[in-house]
Amino acid sequence: MKKRILIIVICIVVLITAWTAFCGYQWSWGPFAKLHDVKTASLPGNAAAYSPETVEQVQGSVLEGKTILFLGSSVTYGASSKGVSFADYLEAKYGCVSIKEAVSGTTLVESGTNSYISRLKRLDISALDLLVCQLSTNDATQNKTLGTVSASTDIDDFDTSTVAGAMEYIIAYAEENWGCPVYFYTNSQYDSEQYAAMVELLTQIQEKWGIGVIDLWNDEDFNDITSEQRSLYMADSIHPTQAGYLEWWLPKFEEALTACFEREG
Repeated sequence: MKKRILIIVICIVVLITAWTAFCGYQWSWGPFAKLHDVKTASLPGNAAAYSPETVEQVQGSVLEGKTILFLGSSVTYGASSKGVSFADYLEAKYGCVSIKEAVSGTTLVESGTNSYISRLKRLDISALDLLVCQLSTNDATQNKTLGTVSASTDIDDFDTSTVAGAMEYIIAYAEENWGCPVYFYTNSQYDSEQYAAMVELLTQIQEKWGIGVIDLWNDEDFNDITSEQRSLYMADSIHPTQAGYLEWWLPKFEEALTACFEREG
């Protein structure tokens, strides 16, 4: 009997370990997340020619020396591009200080200790010039409650168990703690009605709060690329390669963030 129980326990442990390793390899989640780097390293879009080390530095930009917090999940981290995203290219090119607070698989909605808000509240940052937050695809994939825009601007009034409440909380938190501008950015287009609804919600929140939005989702010209470009730029429907971040996404972030700091003076 004891031997049978031991065998069952061992089988369960093996299955859990195997599933966890698969999640790491397939989606860059959990303790085996680095296995995903092995999977994606050989993609043409992750060739050495696209690494941040190849980017020519620009002197005298309004971005130079600015401290920017990039809050997000796998797309902000660069889960399919060897841990490199647009944030790293901005730092390499313009000399800003990019703080990547990004954990794959996490959500805007408060759900566990690694949700966006939980991680935001643990940060020890005295001064910040800009917060750039990812409109997380995980909230759409996990069917998190969308919610509605609140009539309040009081940080204690927001329902952070909803996408709307979580976004408003992040905006209010940045204003209260750093007094800095806030930008949200969306993913490029992929097949998701849930994410499309989140983008529409973001538009409503932008109207209320006056935040900046880098809207890659609704940009028709941006999304009008060839199948060859898409194969080079994207590891899957959601995650860019290094080439995708550098050649496709980076110009949009450069344009928006430069305009932001020019307005701020």
